[in-house]
Amino acid sequence: TSLIDWSRAQFAMTAMYHWLFVPLTLGLGIIMAIMETMYVRTGNEQWKKTAKFWMVIFGINFAIGVATGIIMEFQFGTNWSNYSWFVGDIFGAPLAIEATLAFFMEATFISIMFFGWKRVGKKVHLASTWLTITGATLSALWILIANAWMQYPIGMEFNPDTTRNEMINFWDIALSPVAINKFFHTVLSGWILGAVFVAGVAAWYMIKKRDTEFAKQSMKVAAIFGLVSSLLIAWTGHGSAQQVAEKQPMKLAVMEGLYQGGEGVDLIAFAIPNPAKESYKDDVDPYLINIGIPKGLSWLSFGELDAYVPGIKDIIDGGYKEPDGSTALSFVEKQAKGKAAIQALADYKKAKKAGDEASANQYKESLKSNYAYFGYGYLDSPEQLIPNIPLVFWPFHIMVYLGGYFILLFAVLTFFIYRKIELSNKKWLLWVCIWTIPLAYIAGQAGWMVAEIGRQPWAIQDVLPLQAAVSAISTKSVMITFFLFLTLFTALLVAEIRIMLNQIKKGPEGH
Repeated sequence: TSLIDWSRAQFAMTAMYHWLFVPLTLGLGIIMAIMETMYVRTGNEQWKKTAKFWMVIFGINFAIGVATGIIMEFQFGTNWSNYSWFVGDIFGAPLAIEATLAFFMEATFISIMFFGWKRVGKKVHLASTWLTITGATLSALWILIANAWMQYPIGMEFNPDTTRNEMINFWDIALSPVAINKFFHTVLSGWILGAVFVAGVAAWYMIKKRDTEFAKQSMKVAAIFGLVSSLLIAWTGHGSAQQVAEKQPMKLAVMEGLYQGGEGVDLIAFAIPNPAKESYKDDVDPYLINIGIPKGLSWLSFGELDAYVPGIKDIIDGGYKEPDGSTALSFVEKQAKGKAAIQALADYKKAKKAGDEASANQYKESLKSNYAYFGYGYLDSPEQLIPNIPLVFWPFHIMVYLGGYFILLFAVLTFFIYRKIELSNKKWLLWVCIWTIPLAYIAGQAGWMVAEIGRQPWAIQDVLPLQAAVSAISTKSVMITFFLFLTLFTALLVAEIRIMLNQIKKGPEGH
């Protein structure tokens, strides 16, 4: 395996570990803030006990989330230095705002939240709790703006003198439709995980017949909050699918295992991809089993039942109509334009050095007109454009199935609570709540696999492929740090789980 594979594996491992902690921070933060609001409004001390218990769990998780996040950011410099040089001007801005604005906001108010119960008034304390979780959510916003820009690079201009992309419109990047959708979809996934986690822990107390008032309060907040979040995420998921269909058609085709597109394309309800399908050019059926929803993919992607959705083969061969009305170029045409852009850049540098301004301007214009396909000049074959299909297809469908399951679970819990049916008698449902906790983590990880593996081979969509983004370092050093980080993160995860289980066994009375 190559340097690129190890660098990707290291980043993926760090990001996936980081994403074990972040969504719980986002979800638990809102839930504990709602509970403290109930305490301030009702004056009921039980709400205070409940809120304080969840704050301890939040604190443990928050600390480890920060540690994994810092290591992830450093990898842009160590393993992906060409990427950092090429787009650091743009990519660095949201990350800098995240660190200076959002992270400092969290860090300031979290101390008041933990240590200020007896030092500040009820309302000041409540405000600090809400500001802590607002800071955490703003952190997510700026990081997701940076990630969305990698999926849909806008608001920039390439400067051939420095060989860097430079930001020309900050608001285009910050308010990108991809960023807005990604933010809501991702934060809602954290809210669902928080709700599932709280419901699962509350269910354990109900099974043990311990701290019943605490368990009932926790379950009530988790059920209602989880139902609202899981309904909203279906809506943001639909928005995300439309953004992917428009901006990243190859990702959409791979999510559905769609080789040959067309008008009125079915959406897969259940399918098993055919492992014998080895190339987009062969005639092997792509599925062993395929149960579809008629015209569903066309509607999901473009809001019209007969809309044209390109498949993998169509995207490589080109010739179809793009959503904006233009004709799609084939891979060969894009590759030629990419190579022309790379050559124009080299010629521009030579002309500049020789002081030939007229030729330099000519090459600059050529570079500008072909720059949209710059990254294709680094690719050798159309097969490189196709991400790993099973690693995108299966996570996408697992995420969708689990999304439907969460709606059902929270609807049942909310119904029982609304009808005042005693949940502690429904042992089967309580066990379902406990076993749903790992499923919520799987759904979140699956979502990121779709987003990131589906973008391959690009570090930045159409502009920079991985082989041009990676640092020129030895593969061995990346391998060594991979296993070092793996050991460290696993130790942190084991420590977190043990501390959390201890706190849960202690219960709210122990706080």
